[in-house]
Amino acid sequence: MTLFGIILLLIFGLMIGSFLNVCISRLPAGESVVVPGSRCPSCRVPIRWYDNIPVLSYTLLNGRCRACNTPISLRYPVVEAATGLAFLLQALAFGDEPLLLASRLVLTSLLVALFGTDLETQRLPNVLTIPGTLGGILFSVWMPPGLQASLAGVAVGGGVLLVVRWGWQRATGVEAMGLGDVKMLAMIGAFLGWRQVWIVLFLASIAGALVGVGLATLGGRSLKSKLPFGTFLALAAFVASLVGDRLLVWYLSFYR
Repeated sequence: MTLFGIILLLIFGLMIGSFLNVCISRLPAGESVVVPGSRCPSCRVPIRWYDNIPVLSYTLLNGRCRACNTPISLRYPVVEAATGLAFLLQALAFGDEPLLLASRLVLTSLLVALFGTDLETQRLPNVLTIPGTLGGILFSVWMPPGLQASLAGVAVGGGVLLVVRWGWQRATGVEAMGLGDVKMLAMIGAFLGWRQVWIVLFLASIAGALVGVGLATLGGRSLKSKLPFGTFLALAAFVASLVGDRLLVWYLSFYR
């Protein structure tokens, strides 16, 4: 991919990030992401197009609504910038494979939206995970990981977390995760295949354990407290989408 193409994809990522902010705000509440148009969460005044330019408008408005001067959450520019950067990284990795790049961009968008909804509301909407799973299977008909590996990824991703969920609840009496996490890992398996499911689960578990222990140590939070595991799955899946194959080869090299 040319430098110009990469820059265009970065800008496209910023624009998609703006839309994902709408998804994060509305989907957990069951609201439409199409109508009404963008509006201030406080005064409900519609946002003009020139106040809706990703990152730039937030900076020019000093992080406040033009109509009511209420502070705007920092989440909005962060999601926009993060999505743009994530699209850029995917372009650098798969820019010469247009169809695979399209698959990775769809996955990235889903992961950003799920990260945001889980972090804010501890919900992983079915409207993202279920169509996402079908999309991952559809992409796999023409590209890696292939249809068989994709279907196996759905089964392994969903199955392993169902077992973990059941086992933890039996042992501690606390739900380790919701069914949304199960559906999310099944979706990830559809895009990346069953082998990458193990990489994602390993990375997410390590990150979750470190954060959980840190919160328990610094904030007096119980180790039984529920953490938004979908956020760790999203981060791990994004890493796996970029370098998962290399991580797998590196790991398997110890057994040769």
